[in-house]
Amino acid sequence: MALRLCFEPQLASWKEIAVEENPILRAILDRKSVRRYKPEMPPAEVVEAVVRAGQQAPFAAQMGSVLLSRDGEKHPFRAPLLFTVLVDVHRLERVLAARGWTRKTCDLAILLFGIQDAAYMAENMVIAAEALGLGSCFLGMAPFRAADLKKEYGLPDRVFPLVQLTMGYPAEDSPARPRYPLPFALYEGRYPEDDGEALAEAMATMDQGYLAQDYYRKAGYMVKLEGEREEAHTFATYGWTEHMGRKWGQWLSDPEAVLAQLRACGFDPTNGEG
Repeated sequence: MALRLCFEPQLASWKEIAVEENPILRAILDRKSVRRYKPEMPPAEVVEAVVRAGQQAPFAAQMGSVLLSRDGEKHPFRAPLLFTVLVDVHRLERVLAARGWTRKTCDLAILLFGIQDAAYMAENMVIAAEALGLGSCFLGMAPFRAADLKKEYGLPDRVFPLVQLTMGYPAEDSPARPRYPLPFALYEGRYPEDDGEALAEAMATMDQGYLAQDYYRKAGYMVKLEGEREEAHTFATYGWTEHMGRKWGQWLSDPEAVLAQLRACGFDPTNGEG
C-alpha cells in the first residue's frame, strides 16, 4: 500500500501518514522521550533483541559498543535499564593488533567515524525498543561526564561514552513532539537561500506545538538566563525556540571543557597519528 503524505506545517500532519500496515514506520513516527517508567524489568530476550538491533545498524568499523546497568534505583527517572553507548576505538585497536597493524588514523578522524557508528547503533536501539513496547530517553550529556563515566565503568583508554539511554515500559502516554515542517528540513538539489517566511513558519510550528502540549510547564524546564538579559517569559509563552536560544546561546562556549573529557578517555583530537 502506498503511503499518503501530508506536508501541511501542522503538528498533526504526520498522523496523516497511512502507516497502520507498516510497524517500522509506526515505531519511528510514534516514538517520543519517556521519563516515567513502570518498575517492571523487561525480560532478557527483549533486552537482547534491542541490543542486537543496535548491532545491525550501518557502521564504518563497528566502533559502537554498549554498557548495561539494571540498577533502576540509581538511574535517571528510575528507569529499569540504563544503556551507555560507547565509541569503542580500543576494541578496534585490539582487532588491528591481532592482524599485525597499529592505528595510523588520527584521533579526530577516528572519532568522527566512531561517533557515526555509535549514534546509528543508539538510534536502532530506541526504534527497536519502541517496536517492542518499551519507551526510552536519550541522555545527551554523557560526553561531558566522560571522565566520571570512565571511572564508574572502568573504561579503558580510547573508549568514549557518546550517549546514555534510559529504557523500560512507559508509565506515561505523551504525544510525539513537534518537528520542523518538511520543507524546512528537506532541501532538493542545493541548500536554499535564507527565507524569512519559511523561518517564521517553522519557528511558529515548533513553539505552538510545544505550547499546545504544555511541555515545558509539565516538565518544569526553563533554562535560567545568564548575564544582563531580563526574564520576559512565563511557561505560557516559553516555547521551543526560546529554549534552544537559551541553551545554545549560553552553554559550552569553551572548547577546552570538551577536549578535557576526550583527553581523559585517551584521545587527543588536536594531535596527528593515533
